[in-house]
Amino acid sequence: MPKIAAKTRDASKGTPRKTAVPGSKGGGQVQSLDRALSILERLAEADGMTLTDLAQSVGLAPSTTHRLLTTLQQRRFADFDEEYSVWVIGVGAFNVGNAFLRNRRIVTLGRPVMRRLMEDVGETVNLAVEDQNELVYVTQFESHAPMRAFFRPGRRAPMHASAVGKAMLAEMDEATVAALLHRKGMPRFTDKTLVDPAALRAELVRVRERGWAVDDEEHTVGMRCVAATIHNEHGEVIAGVSLSGPSVRVTEARLGELGARVVRAANQITEQIGGTIPRHRRQDGN
Repeated sequence: MPKIAAKTRDASKGTPRKTAVPGSKGGGQVQSLDRALSILERLAEADGMTLTDLAQSVGLAPSTTHRLLTTLQQRRFADFDEEYSVWVIGVGAFNVGNAFLRNRRIVTLGRPVMRRLMEDVGETVNLAVEDQNELVYVTQFESHAPMRAFFRPGRRAPMHASAVGKAMLAEMDEATVAALLHRKGMPRFTDKTLVDPAALRAELVRVRERGWAVDDEEHTVGMRCVAATIHNEHGEVIAGVSLSGPSVRVTEARLGELGARVVRAANQITEQIGGTIPRHRRQDGN
């Protein structure tokens, strides 16, 4: 986190102070709640933000942003880092998010499987879920290698340019996939990103046939990922597990081997949570 030279403690720099949030001005409590949640979302995406930057990013006046921040601070959802003079996400937000993860059981029960896969293969292993037509990484076991993949929990990724995303899309019907792509688009990240819907549909057919998906440097140059889906008791896709590493180690020659390992891990996590393994994956994945 970069240091900020000036460490003044006035309101323009984000100094904590005891100020109540107005209950009805500007639309009432609902508007205030919406604004506060917007602030929390921005803080969750950053490693720390000054009051001025945060106010600009959420489109609020600095005074309004500060009043909401101090209320969030009192409830421990936000905190002020005096060393760097920035606002950061608070432990209260972590507690709420952790409760969500506990309820999803998939993280608790899946982590031992993820750890074994990381230790066996030596590459970073991630668990991701779909939210608002994007992937959200919820937990990770990072490789010990000097050069490795890293996905901070909470980071979002596009469905069409990620292995987990393509694995999940392959389990959806064509109408659902078309609607998702219409809403989110298919932005290009590298020369290998699939930006043509027809090419992506053809790729999804291959994913369904073999049971695992590949991100072949489609989001980040020099990085490959292999992923498979995790299913609930109804056989519905609820998450995906992926293995990520530099393309010099995750070579094309190893994709078949790594795909089988990821499928096996996904099936094990599915069984751990009481889910149903898809019929087309039972023979190869067990």
